[in-house]
Amino acid sequence: MDKLASFPVAIPSETIEQIAAGNDIVEVIGSYFPLKRAGANFKALCPFHQEKTPSFMVSPSRQTFHCFGCGAGGSVFRFVMEYEHVDFPAAVRKLAARAGISIVEQRGAADEDRQYETRRKLLKLHAEAAEWFHENLTKREIGEPARKYLKRRGITGEIAKRWQLGYAPDEWDAFGSWARGQGYDARELVASGLIKTKDDDQTSNLNPRTSYDRFRGRIMFPICNDVGEVIAFSGRLLKEEEGAAKYLNSPETPLFRKGNVLFGLHKSKRAVIEANCAIVCEGQLDLISLFEAGIMNVVAPQGTAFTETQARILKRFADEVVLCFDSDAAGAKAAERSLDALLENDFIVRVVELPPGEDPDSLVRRDGKEQFEKRVANARDFFDYWIEREIASIDLTSMGAKIQAARNLAATVSRLRDPVLRGEVINKASARLGVAPADFESLLAKHARAAGGSLDSITTEIRGAASPPHDIAMLCLLALRDVDARNFLHAQRWREILEQVPDTDILIRILESELKPDDTASLNAFMATLSPEEERLISSWLMQKMPAATETVVERWWQGTCQSVVRRRLDTAKNQIKVSGLSPGEVLNLQKQILDLQEQLHEFSRPVGGGDA
Repeated sequence: MDKLASFPVAIPSETIEQIAAGNDIVEVIGSYFPLKRAGANFKALCPFHQEKTPSFMVSPSRQTFHCFGCGAGGSVFRFVMEYEHVDFPAAVRKLAARAGISIVEQRGAADEDRQYETRRKLLKLHAEAAEWFHENLTKREIGEPARKYLKRRGITGEIAKRWQLGYAPDEWDAFGSWARGQGYDARELVASGLIKTKDDDQTSNLNPRTSYDRFRGRIMFPICNDVGEVIAFSGRLLKEEEGAAKYLNSPETPLFRKGNVLFGLHKSKRAVIEANCAIVCEGQLDLISLFEAGIMNVVAPQGTAFTETQARILKRFADEVVLCFDSDAAGAKAAERSLDALLENDFIVRVVELPPGEDPDSLVRRDGKEQFEKRVANARDFFDYWIEREIASIDLTSMGAKIQAARNLAATVSRLRDPVLRGEVINKASARLGVAPADFESLLAKHARAAGGSLDSITTEIRGAASPPHDIAMLCLLALRDVDARNFLHAQRWREILEQVPDTDILIRILESELKPDDTASLNAFMATLSPEEERLISSWLMQKMPAATETVVERWWQGTCQSVVRRRLDTAKNQIKVSGLSPGEVLNLQKQILDLQEQLHEFSRPVGGGDA
């Protein structure tokens, strides 16, 4: 799929080329981890899979990378996307900023223009609001009580600065008054969720008597997306008030969907990737305390339970989750509610059991980093923890209670997709309940049938782009890397021929493109239009040695492709003429077609240089 066409806001291909030209791939990748020269290329241990011998190669001449171990590869844009876990536009913007290049983005229809402008204004408003809240906390007298509270919780001024913590004054219209003074209108302020109105008239100028600040008397935690842009806020009450929620989040807006965001991920994602494990805690202060103590592979859902979307996002970074929720009943319930989404995404799930009355923040401040890390290392498998909790609350001498517990356990176990893990959990649950494993499995089968499937019907598959046949792959390589070979192919009836050959889509795209083989920026811009699988394939071709005498080689491979097309057409015509009931005219036409095809085959069989296609 063309990534440039897949976003409402498009970045011109000319700009992509300019950015590619301004970012040497060796320098970019070398800024993340060291590269060692290996002949004309550079090598390193691959950052995308575990290996002991370097198989990750970077080509300065082609401005591409490729790992011969896991197959990862592509342009400088692809590297930033994969390493930083960002989308294509974000990678382009990051590299543009690195090269000091301004991006003028193209937009489409009027409604797309409006969406883009709305998002731009809301991002600007949130960034400025975060700074205003932060100055209230750090520089103004009004923030003194909040500073004292945070100090008691171990949050220093430096930590508050790193996380841009803030304070919303306990006033009816403090933020609204400031925002109106900055030129923001009613529609923008209401759309941001930072201002609420008493009536339905959200288009008139905001009146302090009919509108008020959503956040009042609260410590403010900016919520960022995974590239660090402020998109919402969470506010914690400084003084407990009857009937008031301790934590209040921004409402859903064009920027913010609570179930789509993980607090802290913009800071912790590299540590999560390196550990291949995410520690999940409930609150912002819990996360900040752990992160600042040096336990950086932490995230927090916006709420207490994981959503399917949050689990999918986290799966991009890690295969294991350690739930670190509070030890009370609400924390246990949150862990159970998180399980479905995590199992659906094939996570290994473990649980840290906290002492009663403790949370991650209090524990890490009391016991320190090493003791907390020991708790994480010793975290129990979720199902061990969960089976014990389920069975601890029932009377196993009661058949009715035992049956109900078995049904409850089976309902969750039936959602396990890994057959080995499912077998282990069945054995543990049946043994703990005192029922035969076969009886427990019969309950699983019932749940699977109710869900419309079987226990072993759910499989996950990772499909890559299938490599085309060797002759087509050779033509791709030559068209990508040699100007004369590319010109030769363009001079042939290439589209007519290739449309009759299977698995030539990528060669057709190469020939349709305007890439210049001797221009690495042009090549990188072309690769930016490909899928990740296609980009890996091309990066592997670009690492191969070019054959000598490319003009002769491309003619020979092209002749072979043309011959295969003509042979198939000739075989088809010979089979057709054998069909009974043909009219004399039809026989005559087929005979003429066979002669023409035989002549074409003879032409293509001549030595290279003896004729054109």
